[in-house]
Parts: sequence; structure tokens; C-alpha cells
Amino acid sequence: MRKSIFLRFLAFFSFAVLAISCQNNKAKKAVETTTKEIVKTPVILVHSAWLDGWQWESVVANLDAKTLSISTPDLAGHGGDSTPANEITMDNYVNALVDLIDQHSEPVVLVGHSFNGITISRVAELRPKKIKKLIYLTAFLVPNGTSFFSAVQGVQGSKAVENFYLSEDKSVALVKESEMHTAFAHDIPLENFNAAKAHIVAEPAAPLSYALEVSEENFGSVPKYYIECTEDKAIPIDVQRAMYSGKVKKHYSLASSHTPNFSQPEALAKIITEIIAE
Repeated sequence: MRKSIFLRFLAFFSFAVLAISCQNNKAKKAVETTTKEIVKTPVILVHSAWLDGWQWESVVANLDAKTLSISTPDLAGHGGDSTPANEITMDNYVNALVDLIDQHSEPVVLVGHSFNGITISRVAELRPKKIKKLIYLTAFLVPNGTSFFSAVQGVQGSKAVENFYLSEDKSVALVKESEMHTAFAHDIPLENFNAAKAHIVAEPAAPLSYALEVSEENFGSVPKYYIECTEDKAIPIDVQRAMYSGKVKKHYSLASSHTPNFSQPEALAKIITEIIAE
């Protein structure tokens, strides 16, 4: 009798332990699933010359904040950064982005607009394993040893190049104010462009003369994508295509000026989202 009671107790105890174990395993899997769900892809959007991180505001509003961890830093001398222009070199830009990348445990998607295509290329050289993808938005995708100044030599049909000049002390670069709307954002109303003028700064000149240092081993190993803007009057479409031809995994097109972040933010966000998901 006692043996029978003991055996029934043992069976009940074993069943209870098994049930608790199953519940614990389910709970553990649920926690693991939840953890996986909240891991976001880091995305760093790097502004163009003459502007700051604010330029991405409308694009960010169309990106999925639930799946992406989005940063729009102000590089030295732009936006909220007050470093004097004559103290700024390409190292300031690169080091700021490298520091930001190093804060993420996951590889980042790095997007560079216009001149700062050169900047993200250098960053990729220094952190190739921490960059998942490089996205060039009507940007300078240039070979080793090339600077902005050398890249624009002889370029025809660019309203930006035609109206570009340096300050008397050579510390900053500017585009003739009366031509900026035409050069960069002809497809948005002039009053909208004027509203953005508070964010336009004189561009520090030294980074523009920086000759890119990259290698096939590092920079060459990072997947690259290009978003061309076919109506661009700053970097003409034939110049864009010459820069990215044979160098990117895939390219996308927008019938836009140099600043689709202003004129077509929803379409631009859609393309960025598609590239990230690829």
C-alpha cells in the first residue's frame, strides 16, 4: 500500500517537474524571440556639404523606427557643431563617424550624400567589418587618391561647379547664393528652399582637398549601392554614372534634383528601406 502511494507520488512529482521544465523552455524561447525582435539595424545618414543632419528630417519620418536605429549626426562645423572652419580636416569627419559606429554592436548601414560619399568611403576603409552596406546618394564614389577638387576638375554642366568659389582666406568653400536653389534644389519651391537657408553653412575647405585613401582589401569588401538623381544640376547624371559604373552591387534612380531628401523624401526612404532589407 505504502509502495503504491509512493509510486503515485513519484509519478505526480515527475509530471510536475516535466510541466515546469516545459513552461520554462517556452518562457525562455519567448524571451529569446522578443530579444531578437527588438534588435534594430543601425543606420547612419551623413549629410551633404553645406548642410547638416537636419536635412534628413523628412526622410527619417518615412523610415521604420521600430526596426531601425537611425542617426543623423552633424559633422564638424555643421549644425550644432561649432568647430571653427579653419581647424577642420577630413579626420574630424571620419573620426566622428568611426566613434559613432563603434557604439553599435551590430554592423551599420552607412549612407552618404554628395561630397560625403568620400567621407563614408574612408570610414569603410577603417571599419570594413562594422559596416553592413554603403549607400551613396548622388555622391562622390571615387577611386583611391581622388579628392573632391580633383573629381570636379573639367566637369561640365554643373551649376554648383560653375558657381563655386573659395573665401579670400581659403578656409571655406561657397556657391554663389543666387544660384544655390538652381544648383541644388530646383524641384522644390523657392520659398521652401529659403526656409532651409538657416541650415546652410560655409563649407570647410580642407576636407575638400583630402585625397581618399582606400584599399580593395578593406573598402573593396563592403557592399555598395548607389542612388542616382537624374535631374541633378550639381553632379550631372553622366558624372554620377561614370563614378558608380562597375563598382556597386545595385543602383536605383530618382527623377530628382541633388536633394531628393527635400523633394522626394518618401520615395528616397522607400529605396533606402529596400536596400537595407536586401
